[in-house]
Amino acid sequence: FGNEVIQTQDSIDNFKAKIMAGKRAQLSDDFMIIARIESLILEQGMEDAITRAFAYIDAGADGIMIHSRKKDPKEIIEFCDKFRDKDQKTPLVVVPTSFHSVTEKTLIQHGVNIVIYANQLMRAAVPAMRATAETILRYHRAQEAETLLMPFKEIITMIDEL
Repeated sequence: FGNEVIQTQDSIDNFKAKIMAGKRAQLSDDFMIIARIESLILEQGMEDAITRAFAYIDAGADGIMIHSRKKDPKEIIEFCDKFRDKDQKTPLVVVPTSFHSVTEKTLIQHGVNIVIYANQLMRAAVPAMRATAETILRYHRAQEAETLLMPFKEIITMIDEL
C-alpha cells in the first residue's frame, strides 16, 4: 500500500524526458500521454503541482492528471482553478477515490474534462463475489446463491448486438 512505504516522485527533468521520449515514439494522434502528478499525494504543495503541470505540458504531455488523498475536494478544486487560470484547453483528469463527495458537475465547473472512477466497480464486485462464494461453500451447491445472481440471459442482453 502506498502509505506503508516511502513514496517518491521523479524529478521534473527526468519526467519531462520520459514524456518527450513517449511523444517521439507516438505513431498516432489517437494516442495521448496524460502526465500524472503526485505532488498533492506526497504533500509537496500546490506550487510543486502547478510547476510540474506546466513543465509536463511544455514537454509535450497531452493532458494532466492530478490526484489527492484528502477526503475534502478543496485541494483538487484549488489546483484545477489555478491550472485553468493559465491553461483553458489542456485536458484535466481527476480520480475521485478519496474525495468522493464531489460531483461531476462541480468538477466540470472547475475545468475538469475527464473523471475516472478507478476502483469503485471492483470494490462493489468483491463483496458480491465473496457472499456468493460463502453461500456455495456453506451449502455445497449453487442453488442458494441464485438469489444473489443476475440471470445469465440478462447479462447477455447487455452486450450490444453487432
